[in-house]
Amino acid sequence: MEKKENPALEANGKLKAQILDQIPAFVLAIDKEFDILYANNFIAERANVDPGSIIGCKCYQVFHSECCKTEKCWMKQALESDKPVSSRGDVTLNNQPMPAMYYAVPLKNETGETTGVVEIAVDITEQIQYENKLREQSSMIRQMSTPTIQLWDGVLVLPVVGVIDSMRAQYMMESVLNKILQTYAKVIILDIQGVAAMDTAVANHLIKITKAAKLMGCECILSGISPAVAQTIIHIGVEMSEVNTKTTLQDALLAAFSLLELEVRKKAQN
Repeated sequence: MEKKENPALEANGKLKAQILDQIPAFVLAIDKEFDILYANNFIAERANVDPGSIIGCKCYQVFHSECCKTEKCWMKQALESDKPVSSRGDVTLNNQPMPAMYYAVPLKNETGETTGVVEIAVDITEQIQYENKLREQSSMIRQMSTPTIQLWDGVLVLPVVGVIDSMRAQYMMESVLNKILQTYAKVIILDIQGVAAMDTAVANHLIKITKAAKLMGCECILSGISPAVAQTIIHIGVEMSEVNTKTTLQDALLAAFSLLELEVRKKAQN
């Protein structure tokens, strides 16, 4: 008995193809031998190729990435694990790298057997540019909010204002140590007058900075401890006996001069 074509199924197939061709993303299907079964119009436009001309070609011969023909290949991982795999990386289309977010999904037939992989790659060029801009802005903000200043020859001061989290504390550490290396400073003053609250983590971060500075031959003085912060330190039981503390920045500067064997005198009046 001759099998009749179903117009509805044929129309449905054409609609699916149209939908895939209009998706602004890289849609590729391969078999288990990495031969290309399907490529949408997005690929044709970006790679400047005729989708029909690459059917049957190896995917790694047409598209190039650092993961091609390696264990890191997301399509290979999807085939071997029989599970969807997502990754992020660059693919080269028409000699132009395209940063993309990849999704590799096992391609199954009517019986549920995996026959290949469907790959969808979304161009994230604008997202990468936005992330890079955010990182640059974040770096500028950290530098502005955590400036290590050379107050005197051999004396540095780091005025700390606002909230200290782990990321900011790490940047403070790097800023302090780099400045010590550049200036050969012998004393650094951490002025925390602008820190309204302190917990165990913040106190430990400050202690680590003082210890790291001392390893580089630089004495550290902590100034500007408010009554509220002092009570908190006592309450949480952080051991700060090894930390040289002063009430004000002025007291800390005088202590720094003393460590450098410098003396401040008032100018005699005639």
